[in-house]
Amino acid sequence: MIIVDTAIAKRLQEDRPIRLAIVGAGYSAKHIASQILSAFPAIHLAVVVNRTPDNARAILTQAGAGDIRQVHSAEALARSIADRAQAVTDDARIAFDSPDIDAVLETTGEVEYGAWATLEAIKAGKHTFVLNCEMDATVGPLMKHYADRMGVIYSNSDGDEPGVASNLARHVRTMGLEVVGAGNLKGFYDVHRTPETQKAFAEAHNQKPHMMTSFVDGTKLSMELTVTANALGFGVGQRGMYGPACDDVRHCLPHFPEGAFQPGRGIVDFLLGAAPATGAFVIGYTDHPMKQDYLKYLKMGDGPFYVFYTPFHLPQLEIPITVCRGVLCQDATVTPLGRPYCEAVAIAKRDLREGDVLDGIGGYTNYALIENFDTARAQNLLPMGVAQNCVVKRPVAMDTALTYDDVELPAGRQIDQLRAEMIDTFFPHS
Repeated sequence: MIIVDTAIAKRLQEDRPIRLAIVGAGYSAKHIASQILSAFPAIHLAVVVNRTPDNARAILTQAGAGDIRQVHSAEALARSIADRAQAVTDDARIAFDSPDIDAVLETTGEVEYGAWATLEAIKAGKHTFVLNCEMDATVGPLMKHYADRMGVIYSNSDGDEPGVASNLARHVRTMGLEVVGAGNLKGFYDVHRTPETQKAFAEAHNQKPHMMTSFVDGTKLSMELTVTANALGFGVGQRGMYGPACDDVRHCLPHFPEGAFQPGRGIVDFLLGAAPATGAFVIGYTDHPMKQDYLKYLKMGDGPFYVFYTPFHLPQLEIPITVCRGVLCQDATVTPLGRPYCEAVAIAKRDLREGDVLDGIGGYTNYALIENFDTARAQNLLPMGVAQNCVVKRPVAMDTALTYDDVELPAGRQIDQLRAEMIDTFFPHS
């Protein structure tokens, strides 16, 4: 199933590197820039877009770039690309409108700005890749809809859990099994963690407390698995998933409720504390007698359900592969199947009072749980991706799902307009 390495080798032989623009200059962009400049000569990291150009310059310098130029026009960017230099700019339009840019990689992790940048890149006819599950979980199906109209690839990344699970699901399906489950491995989970409780850990690992909080309070988990669900056409067995604790992913099946996995439908879920502690898993199904005998002989179990797993996830190292797959093979790693299938909904992290302002992902006021999209829509539940800066209109008890009726949305936000457009696109007669 691996063909992209051959396409990369051909591109290198032709001396025609993929010309890439990266949006963002944070932790992820820093490591991606280093990976491209040190190990991916088939990609020319042409420009880094950031609202603070000095931050973009810093990550390029740390990655080993020599000739770094700040550009303020399309002409200056064209000269920089022709010279195989690296450019920085605070104007994303320069990159998006450049005929010399083949692809855009959005890395900010921000919902509102990430949605704007992604949509503008797609509208400009660029293959667009995102390391931004927060935005993808919120409006990813609409981004894929626009990408299809423009004839370009829209994809989340190899290496992050949705990409790991989707790659594994494709492999298992190609072997002739039905994939009925997919999920993440989780080491620690406490929905009431806050930036204050995670501050010391974040500082020790050169990370932001809000980001670390989103990892442990389940928000990142829910948004990642929403991306996975939307790519595979899966739902969830219950709000928040089952999330059983077990020692080893290989022995997880008895820890799920009876009937959790069934042929004909798929669910996403997660395991808590299971070795190998990182990566992703899928559950395959077959009732074919010869396949069952063969899988039993090779120690995969008695069936008819079987566990397959990948014991690592390395997004910053693998996302250059995503770019190459998309541009050279027209193959998306993980992209919405069509309509949204799941939603990451906002849950009160503490008792909320009238006038409280929601602080969004990884904050003090709310966390996310994954829900089936149809249920979330029927109950008017508030998506986590639009929760930030909403004002609470009435008391909401801790651990209660927030609804649109509970909050006042900030005026004039593009993300709310995109959400409305997504609903109209996929549910036009509702």
